[in-house]
Amino acid sequence: MIDVRDLCFHYQGSKHQVFDRFSLQLQPGSVYGLLGKNGTGKSTLLYLIAGLLRPNSGTVTVNDKESWLRLPEMLQEVFIVPEEYAMPDMSFEAFADMMRAFYPHFSDELLGKCLADFEMPARPNLKELSMGQKKKVYMSFAIATGTRLLMMDEPTNGLDIPSKALFRKVVANYMEDDRTLIISTHQVHDIESLLDHVVIINQSRVLLNSSIADLSHRYAFRYVSPQEMDDTVLYAEPSLQGNAVIMPRGDGEETQVDLELLFNAAISGKINNR
Repeated sequence: MIDVRDLCFHYQGSKHQVFDRFSLQLQPGSVYGLLGKNGTGKSTLLYLIAGLLRPNSGTVTVNDKESWLRLPEMLQEVFIVPEEYAMPDMSFEAFADMMRAFYPHFSDELLGKCLADFEMPARPNLKELSMGQKKKVYMSFAIATGTRLLMMDEPTNGLDIPSKALFRKVVANYMEDDRTLIISTHQVHDIESLLDHVVIINQSRVLLNSSIADLSHRYAFRYVSPQEMDDTVLYAEPSLQGNAVIMPRGDGEETQVDLELLFNAAISGKINNR
């Protein structure tokens, strides 16, 4: 569904190359976590996929259509929730009318369900919302568009702890199996229960591109005492419970993937795509 080939990109007036011959392929029907250090281009990649930026060279295609061309048939199937935005200076009803015009699969019923689950009024006043409330309303509209591809950049920023739980509930309840969701974030604990695929990037390289199922099959994530440390440990970090470690999975063993530990292991080169 998404094919990035030999992508090179830098912002005008900057000598910093955000991407240098970067390639990545993402398949439809998954919830992806896009992880990376600050400044590695996570947001930029989302904007390139959405067609809001144009590659200097290489290609970014969505369903075999180059995204920068912003063809109507592609745009009606793509929606991006940026990290920061302002609600439009219009009424809730006018905003919903505008969305219906651009997105043929827009569902008023789904919009109402998302708002209710976010504990928001059915017709909020867009001019009187806090930052967290704006996020809830905008993400409700995003899900209600019914696009095949939905992207969210740091969606839990600005949400309090109860609202983060509501966000997970809304995504789990209303993201259909044939839709693709890409969540770019550095707050991995907010989203790890939602993901079925993880992509970790750094310095124009894909360090890891793997399903949660495959990671669970390959690795065990557990705590061990210093006396239990041996050559089978692939990566370790000290913690109050002992050493948090990643090691090859034993027969019949099943542990939950620790995304923060996995991220640090990938950045350090201890875990990769092989």
